[in-house]
Amino acid sequence: MYNNSIYFPYINYDQCFDRQFPGPQIPGIPGMPGFPGVPSFPGQQSSQAPTSPPPSFIPQQSTASPFAVDPGAISLCLFRNTYIWLSNGEQFWYFPIFVGPRSVAGFRWNGRFWVIFGIDTRRIISFTCF
Repeated sequence: MYNNSIYFPYINYDQCFDRQFPGPQIPGIPGMPGFPGVPSFPGQQSSQAPTSPPPSFIPQQSTASPFAVDPGAISLCLFRNTYIWLSNGEQFWYFPIFVGPRSVAGFRWNGRFWVIFGIDTRRIISFTCF
C-alpha cells in the first residue's frame, strides 16, 4: 500500500544546522545580548544588520594558522566589516556583533543582503577587519 519511498532532499548540515545561531528565544530565559526579545546592555552597540553592503573587494589572506582563532583577537573586529576564511575553503564578508568563548555571532553578506549568522571560532582559519 505504501511502497513509495520518502524523499528527503539533500541537506547540507554544515550550512543549515551548524550555523543556526543563537537558536530560538524562549520567554523568560535570557538569550544573547542585543538579539530580538533581549534588551541590550548599557553602552552596547545595536545588533541590527549593517545598512550598507561590505567593501566591493576581496582582501588578501594573511598567513593561516593551524590553530583555532582566539576569540579575544576577533573581538577587535566587533561592529566592523570583517573578511573571514574558513577551514572548509569558504570565505565571505561578516559583521560580528557578539563574541563568546568559542563562537561569533553577527551578519554574513550573501551577495545581496546581510543575514544573521553564527560560527564556531575553531572553524575560522584567518580573518581581517576594516
